[in-house]
Amino acid sequence: MAEHPHAQLVRKGYEAFARGDMDTLRGLMSADCTHHVPGSHQLSGDFKGQDTIIGMYGQMAEQTGGTMQVDLRSILVDGRGHAVAVHRFTADRNGKHFEENGCIVFRIVGDKVTDLDECVEDMDRSNDFWS
Repeated sequence: MAEHPHAQLVRKGYEAFARGDMDTLRGLMSADCTHHVPGSHQLSGDFKGQDTIIGMYGQMAEQTGGTMQVDLRSILVDGRGHAVAVHRFTADRNGKHFEENGCIVFRIVGDKVTDLDECVEDMDRSNDFWS
């Protein structure tokens, strides 16, 4: 059975992110897309618009010295514009090593991601790592 188009879109995004291909990522998002990052650290909050989201990704890469990796584990879809991607995140920052499971709930309209709601496994550990 063929992979659902929403799963294909999310997979393409994860592959582009892993390559650092921000132009491809930009093309997968609506102009007013919003990425919601949980927590109470410098990179948490709501990032609205392609440029703002791509800028946040750049800050993550810079602050982790390029050690950040996201390993996509699975994608679930509902066929009504939602997809959930489960991943494993690893990175090093300021002498700290961080590994955790996480997910992103994607909202998709047509062939564009309009909203990304990120969820983390351990909010306190995430806040500590990014603070």
